[in-house]
Amino acid sequence: MEIFWFLPTAGEGRYLGTEHGKREVTIDYLEQVAKAVDTLGFDGALLPTGVACEDSWVIASSLVPLTKRMKFLVAVRPGFVAPPVAARMAATLNKISGGRLLLNIVQGGDPKELAGDGIHLTHDQRYEMSDEFLSIWNQLFKQESVTFKGNYYNIENSRLHPSTPKQSPALYIGGTSASAYEVAAKHVDHYLTWGEPVDVVKTRIDTVRELAKQQGREVKFGIRLHVIVRETEEEAWAAADELIKYVDQHTIDEMRKKMAGFDSNAQNRMSDISYKNRDSLEISPGLWAGIGLAREGAGTALVGDPDQVASNIKKYQEAGVDTFILSGYPHLEESYRVAELLFPKLKGLK
Repeated sequence: MEIFWFLPTAGEGRYLGTEHGKREVTIDYLEQVAKAVDTLGFDGALLPTGVACEDSWVIASSLVPLTKRMKFLVAVRPGFVAPPVAARMAATLNKISGGRLLLNIVQGGDPKELAGDGIHLTHDQRYEMSDEFLSIWNQLFKQESVTFKGNYYNIENSRLHPSTPKQSPALYIGGTSASAYEVAAKHVDHYLTWGEPVDVVKTRIDTVRELAKQQGREVKFGIRLHVIVRETEEEAWAAADELIKYVDQHTIDEMRKKMAGFDSNAQNRMSDISYKNRDSLEISPGLWAGIGLAREGAGTALVGDPDQVASNIKKYQEAGVDTFILSGYPHLEESYRVAELLFPKLKGLK
C-alpha cells in the first residue's frame, strides 16, 4: 500500500464554499505542506491541474530541491504539449529529482475550460488523442527513434536525449467511461478512481483488470479520497459538519450549474452522488459525500476514528486498491493529524 497526500495549488482553507478562512497559494505554504509529506511518512503527493491551479510542473520543479524522498504525481494533459516534448520534460524532471516523478494523464472535463486552452474535442476524442499520445510516449522510452502518424499526431524520427533511461516514469489515469477503461488497460501502470462504495470500486477494478489481461498486461489501482479522522467518531463527524457549515443552497445550486456543463462521466457521477444525497450524505458506512456539494473533483471523504477509517481503507485494499491519494482541509494541519492518528493503524496493512 502507498499513501499519497495532496498539494493544494488552487488554494484552500478551513471551510468549503466560502472565502472565510481562505488561504492563498504561496510557494512558502506549499513548501510547508511538501515538507510535511516528505517527513511524516507519506509516499508522495498529487499535484492537480486546471485553470484554477498553479502549474503542476513548475510547482513540482520548485519543490524537488526542497524535499528528499517524496514522489510528485504531476499532471500531463495530452493536446497541450506534443508527446516528445512532454517526454523530454518528464525525463529531465525525473532525472533531477532522483527518480521521484510520477505522471497523471488528465483529459479534462470542462469543455469551456478546455476551449480556453485551445482544445475543441469531444470526451471520446480526447481519449482517442490520449491513446495516440501514450502510444508515442511508450515507444519513445523504448526505441531509439519514433515515427507515428495518426488522427491527432504526426511524429517523424523523434527521439529522447541519449542519456534518458529506457523506462518511463509510472503513468496513472482515471475515468469511468469505456474509453477511459480501454486507454488505462492498454497503456498505463495505475488506474485511478474517485471514492465510491467499495462494491462499485471493485466492479470498476475488475473491469479494467480484465481489459488489461486481454492486452497481456497488468494494471495497479489507486483511489482518490478526502479523509476526516479524529480521536473519536463523534469528533470526526462534527469536523465534517464544520467543514461545510458555510455551504448554503445558493452555493450548491451554483456548483450544480457549473457541473452541468462538464462532459466527464466521472465528474458527473461524483457530482450526482453529492447532490442526490444532500439530505443524507453518508452514502455508505464512513463514506461521506459532503465535499462534492461545494467542490469539483473528488467529492467524498472517509470519516471516523482511526480504527474506523483504517477498516474502510482495508476494505478498499481487499477490493484491489494499493494506492490511496488522500487529502484534508487544511492540508498542512490534516497531514499531521493523519500521520499521528491513522498511520499507526495502517502499519499492518502496508
